[in-house]
Amino acid sequence: MLAYLRHGETRYTVPAMEKEFWWQKLGLTYTASGYGRRIPTRYMVQVNGKWRRVYCCHISNAGTCYIGKLSPDAIIVSDIERG
Repeated sequence: MLAYLRHGETRYTVPAMEKEFWWQKLGLTYTASGYGRRIPTRYMVQVNGKWRRVYCCHISNAGTCYIGKLSPDAIIVSDIERG
């Protein structure tokens, strides 16, 4: 799997993998409503030699996936490609 990251104007392609939590394997959601600012996804990406969890800020019908803290200079995950 490959993930496409964006940090400002810089774009990266990094390895990615799926690593589900137990509640994801059971088909459950992280919050009762499914919305939140830091919802862990089933994906992890390798950045600078470390595997990092991908989080999603899901407030309305669209979400923004990111690594670390959601801030103006955050690393945004634009796409994850299964291969």
